[in-house]
Amino acid sequence: MKKDNKFVAFLKRKGVSLSLKKYFVDAFSAMAMGLFASLLIGTIFGTIGTHTNIEFFNQMSEYCKAVQGSAMAVSIGCSLGANGLVLFSLCVVGHCANGFGGPLGVFVITLLACEIGKIVSKETKIDILVTPTVIIAIGTALSLLIGPAISYIMAKIGGAIMSFTVLQPFLMGILVSVTVGIALTLPISSAAICASIGLVGLAGGAAVAGCCAQMVGFAVMSFKENKWGGLVAQGLGTSMLQMGNICKNPLIWIPATLASAITGPIATCIFKLEIPEGNAVASGMGTCGMVGPIGLMSNPGFGSWFDWVGLLLVCIVLPAILSFIFSETLRKIGWIRENDLKLEL
Repeated sequence: MKKDNKFVAFLKRKGVSLSLKKYFVDAFSAMAMGLFASLLIGTIFGTIGTHTNIEFFNQMSEYCKAVQGSAMAVSIGCSLGANGLVLFSLCVVGHCANGFGGPLGVFVITLLACEIGKIVSKETKIDILVTPTVIIAIGTALSLLIGPAISYIMAKIGGAIMSFTVLQPFLMGILVSVTVGIALTLPISSAAICASIGLVGLAGGAAVAGCCAQMVGFAVMSFKENKWGGLVAQGLGTSMLQMGNICKNPLIWIPATLASAITGPIATCIFKLEIPEGNAVASGMGTCGMVGPIGLMSNPGFGSWFDWVGLLLVCIVLPAILSFIFSETLRKIGWIRENDLKLEL
C-alpha cells in the first residue's frame, strides 16, 4: 500500500493524472487547435491562392499543411502541462505519428509519449539526452506498430459514413448533420473527430450544415439576452458557450438541433455541397472563423451561382430563420424561459 501511495505521489509530482476529462476533453480540444493553426489555416491560404492566383498564398498553404502533425502534438503536450524539452521532442513524434496514423494516431501516440516523457524528464543529470531519446523512440515505435492500424480503422469508418451518405443522402444528411452539430456544441472537438475519420464529400457538407445550424442558431435565438456581443461570440466563435445553460435547461438545444435536421439533407440532396479531400477538419468547424463555408468554397467544383445560393442558405440564412421560429415557439409555450440563454460575456 505504501508503495502504491509513493507511486501515486510520484505521478502527481510529475504532473501525470489519469483523468478522462484531461485526456478526452482537454487534450482532444487542444489537438483541434493544432489542426486549426496548421492544416486548416493552410487550407484558407490555399483557397485564397487558388482564387487569386497569388503563389505566395499557395506556398504558405504548403508550409502550414506540412507541419500539421507537429502542431497537433505540441498542442496536446501543452494541454498536458509538458515542459519545454518534452514539447520540442513531441514535434518529431507528431510528424511521425501523423504520417502513419493520421490525426487520431497523433492523439493516441502523443498522449502516451508525452506522459512517459514527463515521467523521465529531469530525473537524470543527462536529461538533455534522456528525455528526447525516450520520447522520440517511444513515439516512433508506436507510430510504426499501431499507427497504420489506427489509420486503417478510421479510414474505414469515414469511408462507410461517406458511402452511406451518397447512397442515402436524405437520411444520412439528417444523421450526420445532427450528430456532428451536437458534437460541436458539446465540450469535445467536432473538428478533431471529423479530421480523424476523414469526413469529406457530401458527408462533410452535411457536417458543415449541422455545425453552422448550432452556431448561427444559438447566436440568433439568444440575441434578446446577449445582443451583438453574443451574436459574434457564438456565430463566429463557438456554440459551446451555451453548454452551461443547456445543462440547466436542455430544451434550449431543440431549435438549433431541429434546424440542423433540416439543413443537413438540403445540403446533401438539393445543393450537393461537398468538402474536398484533405480538408476534413473544416467539416467540424461550422462558422467558427467562417472555416466551414470556406471549406465548401475550396471544393474545385464550387463556383456557380447555385453553389453560392446553397452555401448562404445552408450555412447562414436557414439556420437563423429556422432556429428563430423554433425558439420563439418554445418561448410561447414556456419551454424556454427568460434569460435561459443568457451568457456571462
